[in-house]
Amino acid sequence: MNTRLKCLLLDDELPGLSYLKLLCEQIPELEVVRAYNDPEVFLKEFPELDFDLCILDIEMPGTNGIQVAALLKDKSVIFTTAYKDYATNAFDLDAIDYVIKPIRFERLQQAVYKAIHRTILKNTTRRYILLNTDKGNTLLFFDQLVYIRTSEIDSRDKTALLANGTNLLLKNISFEKLTSLLPFGDFCRINKKELIALSCVLHFTKDQIATSINFQFEKPLVLTLGEIYRTDFISKINQ
Repeated sequence: MNTRLKCLLLDDELPGLSYLKLLCEQIPELEVVRAYNDPEVFLKEFPELDFDLCILDIEMPGTNGIQVAALLKDKSVIFTTAYKDYATNAFDLDAIDYVIKPIRFERLQQAVYKAIHRTILKNTTRRYILLNTDKGNTLLFFDQLVYIRTSEIDSRDKTALLANGTNLLLKNISFEKLTSLLPFGDFCRINKKELIALSCVLHFTKDQIATSINFQFEKPLVLTLGEIYRTDFISKINQ
């Protein structure tokens, strides 16, 4: 593996922290930037540090590891703990792994390789997303997706139209979540109930968009461009 992750360590027990640091230094793909034994000091300093991964204990005085991890946002996290009771909370935060103490080198290395794999995926231009649909777990390829609208049956669901005419019901997903998953410059929400691929735009006015989309109609769709979405739409069109 060529990827090398910059790592922060956090454990309030100095012997445990020293041992963790020793193990990490034996993994060529890791660079330990800083090691902390005080979560409050960590919280003050981490915003100014360049790192990819944080390996941290959960049971700590004051601010525990779960609370710390919730503040790390897009950083990868591996928890180390002597307790199994926190596993659900850890994975609710999308943690890379949950390593039970006493830590074995091979187990820690396995967790680090998971972090490397996720980093590689994140830095690679993805062509699809995996979503739950009425047909089961479905790979939704960006170049096939043309249009999404709120389901008429349940507003928590969304109806997606693919270029080949296939309809998919995307289960229990918000437009906010969808826009975070789709390529930023290729898709745009145009009103409260609809999102389109910009490649389908033929022409537009300040409040309407003529598209090449056919969705159970003989003529291509003409859609409403909502006022609060207009600036974002025009910005993306002009890119």
